[in-house]
Amino acid sequence: MQKIIESIPNFSVSEGSVLEGLISLAKSFSGVTLLDASPDTSHNRTVVTLLGDYEGMKEAIVSLVKYAIEHIDLTKHKGEHPRMGAVDVIPFVPIKNVTMEECVQLSREVAESVSQLGLPVFLYEESAVFLHGKSTTRANLATLRKGEFEGMAEKIKEEKFKPDYGTELHKTAGIVAVGARMPLIAFNVNLSTANVGLANNIAKIIRGAGGGLKFVKAIGIALNEHTAQVSMNLTNYEKTPIYRALELIKIEAARYGVTVTGTELIGLAPMDALIDSAVYYMQIENYERDAILERRL
Repeated sequence: MQKIIESIPNFSVSEGSVLEGLISLAKSFSGVTLLDASPDTSHNRTVVTLLGDYEGMKEAIVSLVKYAIEHIDLTKHKGEHPRMGAVDVIPFVPIKNVTMEECVQLSREVAESVSQLGLPVFLYEESAVFLHGKSTTRANLATLRKGEFEGMAEKIKEEKFKPDYGTELHKTAGIVAVGARMPLIAFNVNLSTANVGLANNIAKIIRGAGGGLKFVKAIGIALNEHTAQVSMNLTNYEKTPIYRALELIKIEAARYGVTVTGTELIGLAPMDALIDSAVYYMQIENYERDAILERRL
């Protein structure tokens, strides 16, 4: 049985020859397929989606991290999205014939190899739980990333934020979070205002940590001079679907006379997540998934 793993590394670059070289490298590995590369100039960040087997994925990720260390300088990096590394986060997701435990093991092997390149590593999500226990706060990426690259050298001196691999912050590449997790959807909602404070207020209301929707992580950012954005990660689309998060944002925005002007999907999403939203907005009654033609093929 072929084992298939997905990895979605996020790189702190969005254009130019460095990005071109990164994408070219991502296409070059045996046993690994580049499914998607989604650069965002406002975030100054590119989300890369790879699919492959265990050994091929390990080789590809370590090589891509080496490239990022050599070509991305965070001392010169500016962007709306929080970041702490040239490669900010590297998740591994079990797709087919692979257990979460195997993805945790892969994350640990990759973390060890990456630390040998001089880039320290935080384990996060299931990998952090494996190492630190279920009660750990280090599983949360936002907790690890807080303070970003500029504040990380002091932060990792604290015992509770000591890197799991490596010791000192890389001077130009920072630190990276590596871990195993279930699929998530990166989904952003654009507002008819440039008021980032308003977008942040909405983000605080809708995210699970603020008492809002469970399985939603959200922040407010400035997309451009005309538009603020609520940027979200939906960590369980079956229990908190896309449409529910979008409708709550519409409700909260309406309080301030603000509307939703568009949405943005970053990277790839499971088909069922999009179908669920289509069914909701079309108000289809007695829907069954086998009504989708492609499911019958």
